[in-house]
Amino acid sequence: MALQDKLIDALGRFATTFNSYRYIMAIKSAFITLMPVIIVGAFSVLISNMVLDPKNGLASFSSLSFLAALKPITSALNYATLNFLNIGAVFLIGIELGRINGIKSLFPGLLAVICFICVTPTTVEMMVDGQMHVVKDVLLRQFSDTRSLFLGMFIAILSVEIYCWLEGRKGLKIKMPDTVPPNVSASFSALIPAIITTTAIATLGFLFHQLTGMYLYDAVYQVVQQPLERVVQSLPGILLLMFVAQLFWVIGIHGNQMIKPIREPLLLGRSPSI
Repeated sequence: MALQDKLIDALGRFATTFNSYRYIMAIKSAFITLMPVIIVGAFSVLISNMVLDPKNGLASFSSLSFLAALKPITSALNYATLNFLNIGAVFLIGIELGRINGIKSLFPGLLAVICFICVTPTTVEMMVDGQMHVVKDVLLRQFSDTRSLFLGMFIAILSVEIYCWLEGRKGLKIKMPDTVPPNVSASFSALIPAIITTTAIATLGFLFHQLTGMYLYDAVYQVVQQPLERVVQSLPGILLLMFVAQLFWVIGIHGNQMIKPIREPLLLGRSPSI
C-alpha cells in the first residue's frame, strides 16, 4: 500500500473514531444549533460599533446623529445573545447528550443549567463610594457569556452522565398508578435521580471551594481554558487548526466540522475582550 493510501486510511479511521465519541457529538451539535445566535450577536456588535456609535460609527456625522438613539436596540441584542451564550450551550449540550443516552425529553438540558448555576458563585463584593459592599443572589456576566464555556461543557457532561446513569436504576424510580398521565408519571420518575444529581454537583462545588479557596470556574479557566486560548489564538495555533482542517478536506472529510468542537469554545472564549 502506498504512503498516500496509508495516510488516507489512518485519517479516515481517526475521523470516524473522533466523531463517534458522544461528548464530541453533543458539543458539535450544540454549537451548530447555536450558530444563528452567534451570528445575530456578531451582527449586533458590528452594527452597534460601525453604524450607531456616536464616536466611531456613522452616527458621529452630524447628519446621521439620530442613529445614536437606536444603539440600545443592538445593545439588547448583544446582551441577549453573546452574553448568555454559555447558558444556551450548557442547555443544548445537556439535551444532545441526553438524547445520545436515550432520554428524548428536554429535562437533561434544564438539569445541566441548574447544575452549572450550582457551582457558580452568586455573591460578589463591589466597591461603591469608597466602601466595600457584598451583593448576594447575582450571576456575574463572566459566568453566562463565553468565558465559562469550558466549565459549562464540563458540568453539562458530568451532570447529564450522572443523571442518565441514575435514571437507568429501576430502584430509584417513583412508580405511579396507570391512571396517572404519562408526562406526570415521567416527572415523578425523574425526581430522585434529579435530586441526587443536583445535590452531588452542588456538593462538588462546595467542597472544591472549601478545600482550595477557589471556585471551579477559577480552576478551569486558569488551568485549562486560558492556556489553550493563548495557544490556539496565536498565529502558529491558527495555522495548525487550518492545516488539520485542510488535511481532512483532502481525503473528503469536512475539516471544519472535525475541528469545530475544539475550535469554537476556544475562539469564543476570548470574544468578550474583543
